[in-house]
Parts: sequence; C-alpha cells; structure tokens
Amino acid sequence: MRMDLLSLLERDAKLTAGEIAVRLGVSEEDVKKEIETLEREQIICGYGAFVNWKRVDNEHLTALIEVRVTPSRGKGFKGIAERIYRFDEVKAVYLMSGAYDLAVIIEGRTLNEVAEFVSDKLSPLESVLSTATHFVLNKFKDHGIVFDGQDLSDERMIVSP
Repeated sequence: MRMDLLSLLERDAKLTAGEIAVRLGVSEEDVKKEIETLEREQIICGYGAFVNWKRVDNEHLTALIEVRVTPSRGKGFKGIAERIYRFDEVKAVYLMSGAYDLAVIIEGRTLNEVAEFVSDKLSPLESVLSTATHFVLNKFKDHGIVFDGQDLSDERMIVSP
C-alpha cells in the first residue's frame, strides 16, 4: 500500500484520504494512519502546487547553475550544499556525477538578479571553484506535469505493420 499511496500523492496531493482509500481498496482510516506515519518518518516532506509562472508573471526566471566545489574536510559535499541551500533564491541543490559537483536551481525576477546572486552570494563561498549558469527558456514538463496544455500522447507516431 505504501508505494501505491506515495505514487498517488505525488501525482495529485489534493486527493482526500477517502479517494485514496477507494483507489487502493483499503479503509480511509488505514490511509490516514499511513500518511501520518510517512509524514513522521519524513518520507512525505511537504505538499505543493506546480505553477506555470509564465502564465502569471512575465518576470519570473529559473536558472540551473553548475557548481564545481572543493569538498570540506569532515563534511564532504554536504557542508557546502547546506550553505548554498540556505539562500532564499535556491529552490534545489543536487549532488551530481560528471563535469561538475552540484546543480543549483534558483529563481529570480530578472537576469540581473540571478547574476547578482551568482557574483555576490554563490561565487564568493570559500569552497566554490567555478560556476556556469544556464537559463530555462521554456518549461514543457516538470515533475510529470505538462505545461501549456500540451498533450504529449498526441505527438507519438502511429506504427503499423
């Protein structure tokens, strides 16, 4: 039940315990107890809405910043990641394999605001060796949500023998 419950909530956090119970074929009370357990164990870390900011606010910008760092002694990459994710602009920090160490996702209102974040807050950090900033030009799909009313199922080519 746990994995199915998590999958349902990940797709639609607005589902009620009753709706989930019907879909899973269990009691509503069992669903409520399992959700409480998942929250207590910090498996469910929060609930949110996915907003298509382009339709609401033309001055909303998302950037992915590649960051190369020197891991700190005793804390490794976690120490510098903790310093970075404390900035309000930062929406996500990921440890990566490959050419750079951390991927930092930030949101700002203008290119200049993002540039100031990188030059005034991120780059001066002691462990940061280099950064490369990439701006999101358009968001087609995020966290399984298709934006701009596109239906990806219509784009598949029909194959026949």
